[in-house]
Amino acid sequence: MREWGGAALTFMENLNQLSISPQNIDYIILNHLEPDHTGFTYMLNNLAPNAQFVTTSKGVELLEEFYGIKDSSISVKTGDSLDLGNGKKFSFTEIPHVHWPETMVSYEEKSKILFSGDAFGAFGVHQGPIFDNETPNVSKEYWEEEMLRYYANIIAMFSPNVIKAIDSLKNLEIQQIAPSHGLIWKGKPEVVIRKYKRYANYNQDYAEPEICVVWGSMYGNTEKMLNAILRGISQEGLPVSVFRVPNDDPSYILAKAYKSAGLIIGTPTYEYSMFPPMKYFMELLQKKHIYYKKVLFFGSYGWSGGAQKDFEKLSQNMKWDIFEPLSFKGHPTKEQLQKGISLAIELAQQVKKIPPKVNDETY
Repeated sequence: MREWGGAALTFMENLNQLSISPQNIDYIILNHLEPDHTGFTYMLNNLAPNAQFVTTSKGVELLEEFYGIKDSSISVKTGDSLDLGNGKKFSFTEIPHVHWPETMVSYEEKSKILFSGDAFGAFGVHQGPIFDNETPNVSKEYWEEEMLRYYANIIAMFSPNVIKAIDSLKNLEIQQIAPSHGLIWKGKPEVVIRKYKRYANYNQDYAEPEICVVWGSMYGNTEKMLNAILRGISQEGLPVSVFRVPNDDPSYILAKAYKSAGLIIGTPTYEYSMFPPMKYFMELLQKKHIYYKKVLFFGSYGWSGGAQKDFEKLSQNMKWDIFEPLSFKGHPTKEQLQKGISLAIELAQQVKKIPPKVNDETY
């Protein structure tokens, strides 16, 4: 917890409202030590000198490395528990690499609340309610999009670990999930688990029958081909998202690219290599393991090519089904534009055959 938006002050005010003095705190449970959650730890250690920090063995290491705390930590592992008295008892499950290696979840056995850290989290701004069962229907699409954006940008690389983590929690009777980001799930906590499982499977196989088009253009030549590509896609009636780099926020592009089984990259060559904003986005796709896509590449070049070579290098080992690339010198000819339409139709037809995976229960 860093001092963002008065978070530390709010925390101290909440303790005061509960008539809890920091000096009387016995335990501080750290599910995840990324500084956006734990930046207040050094100060808290001074305010609560009698408290012991409870975390995994890797968390103990990070606690010392980040905050110099080593004499007041307790290491726990999967299956361990902590009895707080008054009927309150926590059990712990390690879920490494969701998304840091020290991550665990804490389960309070009486209330059946799972404190999940970054797991089952979302981006987004609370628009009043903080609980799923108090969220109005008009806001639910927003939260679905923000959850997917969070997953694609923060968790996607670790999808195999997400599936393992969900399996490790299957025997818990969970009545509420309290993640560190996004909604708190006390109405239907099983819904967010199913959503995360669906997201995790997006990079284990082809995702939804949609197409994400990401393009950039310097002089309008690549943009000319873009218009032909979009005409081709439109003939098949598929959902399509179109983003321009560097104009659009990469986090939103990444979310749609992750969800879509079809991906189209349009970029010019810039000084013997790929247009830099597109190269950055391609590197993001590679870094986040955005696998299993039906992919089409197109783009213009001037005196020499280069963008296509970068594309081929960056798309290695991505498990993509790549269509015939369409590179052209200068302005595309009529024949090349027709070729673009035909390739877009072919890709869209293949994407249409992919069965949708969206079948989550609404909340």
